[in-house]
Amino acid sequence: MKRIVVCGAGGFIGGHLIKRLKSEGNWVRGADLEFPEFAPTQADDFIIGDLRDDRLCKEVFDGFFDEVYQLAADMGGAGFVFTGNHDATIMHNSALCNLNVLEACRVRNIKRIFYSSSACVYPERNQLDPDNPLCSEESAYPANPDSDYGWEKLFSERLYLAYSRNHNMEVRIARLHNIFGEEGTWTGGREKSPAALCRKIAEAKVGDAIEIWGDGKQTRSFLHVSECVEGILRLMRSDWEGPVNIGSEEMLTINHLARMIMDIAGKQLNIRHIDGPLGVRGRNSDNRLLRQMLSWAPDMSLRDGLEITYPWIRDQVEAAKNQNIEVIHRNVKPDTKTWFTPTSLAK
Repeated sequence: MKRIVVCGAGGFIGGHLIKRLKSEGNWVRGADLEFPEFAPTQADDFIIGDLRDDRLCKEVFDGFFDEVYQLAADMGGAGFVFTGNHDATIMHNSALCNLNVLEACRVRNIKRIFYSSSACVYPERNQLDPDNPLCSEESAYPANPDSDYGWEKLFSERLYLAYSRNHNMEVRIARLHNIFGEEGTWTGGREKSPAALCRKIAEAKVGDAIEIWGDGKQTRSFLHVSECVEGILRLMRSDWEGPVNIGSEEMLTINHLARMIMDIAGKQLNIRHIDGPLGVRGRNSDNRLLRQMLSWAPDMSLRDGLEITYPWIRDQVEAAKNQNIEVIHRNVKPDTKTWFTPTSLAK
């Protein structure tokens, strides 16, 4: 049995990761600003607090742990990341969390730590052609991400690699590509496109139109959270630090994604294209290095993942409707709810 800390344990991927770690018989401590929203945590111990506070980090890492998974970040979908309105907050909050977690681990001589980076580190120039994006790991340099969220992720990759070199730490870095699934954010401005489209389609009546930002011809790939967790654990248990892509190579347009969800839902709807933040024109995971180094790559189809995810989001929409809960949509300003609470900083 290993002693493990998961930072960002109240989040989507963190919650699923803890379930997997517990199913394998490990003792797990979670740390986050709040408990998971959609299911009780399975962590043995859960510390509510702000990882920007170095004193809180000392409480989280109050002894030796075999592994640390650092997924905590200030993040969201295109409506949060690509408007430019939150750049300073994103960079400050996420970088400070990483600085504090790494230093707390160094002081406790905790060697093995996973860092969740992002496909947003890749240069905009390599993602202008929606049919032929270049997202191989080495293409991240010369650096020119299209968002400050991507710049922070790239900086933090360098930070983890520096701690690995200078403090003999065993870091593992994965660049995650558009992870989706059940128990993930589906409304409020920080949700990503699969969840947003599932919600819109679940809410719509036959003959209605759903809105999609841009012309819908921008391309992406999407990976179900179960495959993401599998990839994280395979990397963590390997002798290779990365960075490596963990994503699907099943690229499609956002219009196609919407039609696929409509088919799963059994609804024929119209699409209305509107202006909105878009990110890069095309992005797809390049899994050649993943296959080479880990002898593995995700194989769940997008449709199979959506057939799990759509019913879950549909049920959330129906539950909110039945309880007369107002659903906050993407056109509402995403920062209406403060992400960080000041309680731990006020101690």
